Amino acid sequence: MHAQEYAVGLGTLALLNAGLAQSKNRSGLLWFLLSLPLGPVATFFLVAFCDRVPGPRP
Repeated sequence: MHAQEYAVGLGTLALLNAGLAQSKNRSGLLWFLLSLPLGPVATFFLVAFCDRVPGPRP
């Protein structure tokens, strides 16, 4: 795999992790930045260990 393809895949994974984190009421930006160096490891931690945080009540 070429470096450019790897970078595109890692960037896409980081965006998906940010969306997943936001769906669990967590910081999308923080998980995006964590996902850049950690890649699939960050996805594993986000799915396996991060429960949904209750949001503010209306």
